Amino acid sequence: MKQENLIHANYHTHTVRCHHAEGSEREYVEEAIKAGLTTLGFADHTPYIFHTKGYYSSFRMRPEELEGYVQVLRALQEEYKDRISILIGLEAEHYPALWQDYCKLIKNSGVQYLIMGQHFAAGEPGGKYSGRADDDEERLKSYVDSVIGGAQTGLFSYVAHPDIINFTGDHDLYLAEMERLVQGVVKEGLPLELNILGLREGRSYPREDFLELVGKHHGKMIIGSDAHTPEHVYDHETVRRAVALAEKYGIELTERIDTTRLQRLL
Repeated sequence: MKQENLIHANYHTHTVRCHHAEGSEREYVEEAIKAGLTTLGFADHTPYIFHTKGYYSSFRMRPEELEGYVQVLRALQEEYKDRISILIGLEAEHYPALWQDYCKLIKNSGVQYLIMGQHFAAGEPGGKYSGRADDDEERLKSYVDSVIGGAQTGLFSYVAHPDIINFTGDHDLYLAEMERLVQGVVKEGLPLELNILGLREGRSYPREDFLELVGKHHGKMIIGSDAHTPEHVYDHETVRRAVALAEKYGIELTERIDTTRLQRLL
């Protein structure tokens, strides 16, 4: 018996350009259609213009790959227009020192939306990965500052894995800082992501104490597959668990994002 669809849209899909995903864009689209999704958004790890000579992230596409990324997805948009809506996005960090150059890079590129995934709060190179466990209070505060700052740019459509910061120190401080994050993001009218990859793999996120804060402040959440392989575009069992968590904490789930933000402000 066919399982009932619990979501109909996913905006967090990667490609091989990030060097840690598998499968072709077409395979992701076909899996989305097979699963009954009506909208599939690609948001691969964004290219960045780094100022440090010789440095480039190993987990993101390079600037010269952006044009090809958009071209491939535009062709699929046209080919599959009668079967599924395909959107072209990027998952980006908010790095204030690089932000002006970044906006120039993506302006008129054909990218339709951004999601914020703050993997390095203090920037690159030299910053610590947000998912690394430690009790550094300044790193926690820096992470929260960077997420709120990104939300305030008005360019992002939602915040991916907002609880990725793996802080192992004082729990009261964690709750206070993450409450500040939730309030700041909600104030800007952005949804927060309930991340399926983290839930499926048993990572340090999503955290239930964080979800409780989202419910307390009436934040909306969007389920993001964070798919790095085609078969994970829609993982029914993990999505079911995510929906149950949202219900437990009284969180309103949404399947819509504002894709006019980027076009309106660039």
